Amino acid sequence: MSTPPRSDSPWPQKPEVLARQSVARSRLFHVESLDLRFSNGAERTFERLTGSDSGAVMIVAMPDPEHVLLIREYAAGFEEYVLTLPKGLVDPGEDIVTAANRELMEECGFGARSIEPLVELSLAPNYMRHRMQVLLATDLYPRRLPGDEPEPLIVETHAIDELPALLAREDFHEARAIAALFIARDRLRSQATPTEIW
Repeated sequence: MSTPPRSDSPWPQKPEVLARQSVARSRLFHVESLDLRFSNGAERTFERLTGSDSGAVMIVAMPDPEHVLLIREYAAGFEEYVLTLPKGLVDPGEDIVTAANRELMEECGFGARSIEPLVELSLAPNYMRHRMQVLLATDLYPRRLPGDEPEPLIVETHAIDELPALLAREDFHEARAIAALFIARDRLRSQATPTEIW
């Protein structure tokens, strides 16, 4: 049974889940239907897409204080090659730092001696139960691990202070990668001394 909201709470009472049904399932995704009753009595059916409950990571990897590594990979959703940050699922038994370092080695050919969690991001929360941990990787060193990519990824180096130029490109549009880069850039600027701010 749902807990009634406090009288001073600005948030309404969460809807009651009347029924939950599996609509479709594939190797990667599960579509679920939820019958909900809201606190005002309105009833609606929502559908959501769920995936791995192990979590996922996205890495802002910096080979030096001014540059970031981006990968070019095929995005089946758009049927185009896109520029984005290295990312992947957390394997069972891994923590997010271990998963980020593994993905960085698989996708970019580098490991990191320093990996710092930055933020947790969601994507289309009305329709997807998916969260991604963004981590900042610095003090990189060459290290390649075999990955599950169908073809070698192209790794590019871009200046982190040239985000407006990246946003003007047609092949750079993943919202999570854009948010991650701005968050990382602002974190780095807040840690820099006045003479280091770019």
